[in-house]
Amino acid sequence: MTQLRIGLIGAGGIASVHIAGWQQQGAHVSVYSRSGAAHLVQQYGITEVATLAELLAASDMVSILTPTTTHHEYAMAAIAAGKDVICEKPLAENTQRAAEMLNAAHAARVRLFPAHVVRFFPEYVAAKAQLSDGPLPAVLHLSRSSAAPAAGSWFFDESLGGGIVPDQMIHDIDQALWLAGDVQRVFAVQNPPSVDGILPRPVNARIVLMHGNGVLSRLSGEWGPDGLPFSTSITVEAPDGSTSYSWPESEVANAPGDYLPAQSPASSPYTLQIAEFAAARASGQPSRVSAFDGVMAVALAEAAAASIKSGEPVEFSVAAVAALLDGDTAGVEL
Repeated sequence: MTQLRIGLIGAGGIASVHIAGWQQQGAHVSVYSRSGAAHLVQQYGITEVATLAELLAASDMVSILTPTTTHHEYAMAAIAAGKDVICEKPLAENTQRAAEMLNAAHAARVRLFPAHVVRFFPEYVAAKAQLSDGPLPAVLHLSRSSAAPAAGSWFFDESLGGGIVPDQMIHDIDQALWLAGDVQRVFAVQNPPSVDGILPRPVNARIVLMHGNGVLSRLSGEWGPDGLPFSTSITVEAPDGSTSYSWPESEVANAPGDYLPAQSPASSPYTLQIAEFAAARASGQPSRVSAFDGVMAVALAEAAAASIKSGEPVEFSVAAVAALLDGDTAGVEL
């Protein structure tokens, strides 16, 4: 069997779990980073290349791990080179550019996989299975908190694609979409508010999504003080007010200041995600997260940001998002 060649673009904090996941699959991993990747070469024994062109030539599949506003540029280059693409969430800084990535992938007949890794956490998979086999819930409660990113980083600059909603809370936006379906209305608040497009540190936000089927999703996110351990939870509230599913049942121990949950490479949701994307690429079959799911998550994050700014609910149209896709692209699994 020919060894799969994976090219990573970016060498930041998330790169390690991607490298470990690909090495679990026996792939050859190369990396290109404008800021260098010597630390990853030393730690994992991967290959560093000097230019994007070298990376594309040395890769069968490309994984984009860079700041949000660069996703479109790198994805379009990889797609033009005929490469299948994995892109960290969010796909792009706005819905228009995310849709352009999907359209380009479809036209080039390559795959575009949004890395919405929470769909691969076993606890959320269990919630999905329960909801698929049972009645609709009344309310989904989804929460996520961690220490805030480093002060002064792009994560706090809304003009650079930063913000707690598009970066952190997009995980639970995608979960709400996956678990409860299409959304009709979005309301969101952020405390403290941004000033001139710059988020404060620490910061928290709340989002309420009204789904077309009547389900209500309540999302909360926090970028907290230094040392705050990563935590996440899901609770499914039945129509009679009882709890039909809840996780975690007790506090999960994570190291203070971590922004990822404790995990081992073999069982990591990142490894499970990578394995499914590789299998989908090889078979041509869909994965559990489609390119259109990635576009929808960006659109819902944009709607939440608009609600935060206006202080009012925002009506959401799935049809308006689908209209951004080329005529023969809508509904296509990529």
